[in-house]
Amino acid sequence: MPWQPSPDWQQLTSGTGQATGGVWLTPDGQVVKRLVPGVADPRHHAYWERQALVAESGVVARTPGLRAPACLGVERDEDGITLRTVYTSPAEWPPEALAEALGRFGACSVAEPAWGARDVLADRLRTVERRGGWRALTRAGLASAAIDALWARREAALAVLDGLPRAPTHGDAHPVNLLGRDGTDVIAIDWEQFGLGPAGFDLGYLLLATDVPMDDLLAAHGGEVRCGTVIVAAFTGVSRAAWALGQPDPGDHVERLVRLSAIVDEAVSHAS
Repeated sequence: MPWQPSPDWQQLTSGTGQATGGVWLTPDGQVVKRLVPGVADPRHHAYWERQALVAESGVVARTPGLRAPACLGVERDEDGITLRTVYTSPAEWPPEALAEALGRFGACSVAEPAWGARDVLADRLRTVERRGGWRALTRAGLASAAIDALWARREAALAVLDGLPRAPTHGDAHPVNLLGRDGTDVIAIDWEQFGLGPAGFDLGYLLLATDVPMDDLLAAHGGEVRCGTVIVAAFTGVSRAAWALGQPDPGDHVERLVRLSAIVDEAVSHAS
């Protein structure tokens, strides 16, 4: 019989990750996430089993700055995986505090698992290439000389990232995933893209989700992460804007493109 959620579970979300088949809250306070088979490459950013492997391995159960909710069980069947964790109550976090927590997490020592995500930005840019690059920006009159130069120098930029120190990386450090609080540490959910990435990767994602100036986030984070932050934020932000132009609801991605201009310019300089 195919797996089905219990009728007394409250659906929290249908799931936004490629491998997420739904998320529910049980009456006794467990969060149940259903993972469905998808990308089978253990190094790909969307590897379908990674969230379960993160939970049952405990690799980020006690890390400073950022940690995962306590795992209550991982159940595998022929149709997928059921992951159970403790419910995480949302907390109020100013962006600078999130940056500081990401800095402590990025500075800790974590052994790289064989299933950790690698080359996340490179994988995403390959997908953008297959979909026609950033031509939607040109058609909409939103391209610029700096954006064109950034796209032309993408391989050089990826090589720069490859040369940076590698650090523990959540992979999707948006405030909606940096959810709970344990003292000064953040309880983070959705570890689908966890791995060791270039220093500054997580801060680049956080930068795109806040209006706090980059220098303030860098100061709160600490460490030599400006280069990685800038390159990740520039390529991710421009790619999101190009994608958004084809969506019924583009959100604020196109609006944020204007505010990214100085970061795009700096990313071009790093890739030159």
